[in-house]
Amino acid sequence: MEKSFKEEVKQLDHSSRAGQLARELNIERQRLKEELAEAQHLVDVFSPSTPTGGLDSYIKWFATVLAVTGVFLQSADFITAGKCAYAVSSCAWVYVGHLWNDKAIMIGSAITGTAVLMNLATLIPF
Repeated sequence: MEKSFKEEVKQLDHSSRAGQLARELNIERQRLKEELAEAQHLVDVFSPSTPTGGLDSYIKWFATVLAVTGVFLQSADFITAGKCAYAVSSCAWVYVGHLWNDKAIMIGSAITGTAVLMNLATLIPF
């Protein structure tokens, strides 16, 4: 019984040194693809996902500086100024959260901002 051409090539491929090298290279190529995919995943995980360069990015940094300033002002006994700065910062963060459609940012900022504004309301004489 005669072998087909493909079977002969397959048999030669398995027995020749060139065939062995081709299989080894293919295995190494597959390993490198998997390693590259894993490295790309790590880059994607650790890369910042927030937009940069737009108006929202500037508002984000302004709000961050304002929040830190508010905390330091309160620590330095400039309570009212610190609370006002923090309240404005919270409003800015709610706006940024709205732009990014990030409910966690909006809720966290709204709650802390509301708490600060409620405390500020106690300073208003009635």
